[in-house]
Amino acid sequence: MTAQGDAANPAAGTGAGATPPASAPDRDIAELEDRWLRAMAELDNVRKRHSRELERQRAAERARVASVWLPVLDNLELALGHASDDPFAEGVRATLDQAVEVLARLGYPRHDATGVPFDPAVHEVVTVQDDPDAPPNAVVRVLRPGYGDLRPAAVAVSRQRE
Repeated sequence: MTAQGDAANPAAGTGAGATPPASAPDRDIAELEDRWLRAMAELDNVRKRHSRELERQRAAERARVASVWLPVLDNLELALGHASDDPFAEGVRATLDQAVEVLARLGYPRHDATGVPFDPAVHEVVTVQDDPDAPPNAVVRVLRPGYGDLRPAAVAVSRQRE
């Protein structure tokens, strides 16, 4: 064959079963499909990142609002400590109970149990007391209740026996 014959027949020199080279439109379509798939994957990643960030911001705002209410609850408890058992005090007690329940539903349960072992994740020791009836390092008195991870309970614990 001559050089001219090879130029006239572009398929010459390709063996049987060989794939012909892709044409320009086929390459453009493949490139566009690849770009489209990458754009869809990036969009999915942006949606997931946005969802995580939105949930993080919601949790932070929920904690901020709940922590602002803690002094109100503390003041209601102080008022009830000085109140008699009249119907007005019962109404305030019911309101306090309702507020504590709302905080628990928001993920901030109240920590005010006595007789439990001291737990640094839940309690903050304010004082240590001698209490022969309590086991060592047990909460003997709650000075200020804690709420979930908003704040630890301020407690008095029993002294270690020697």
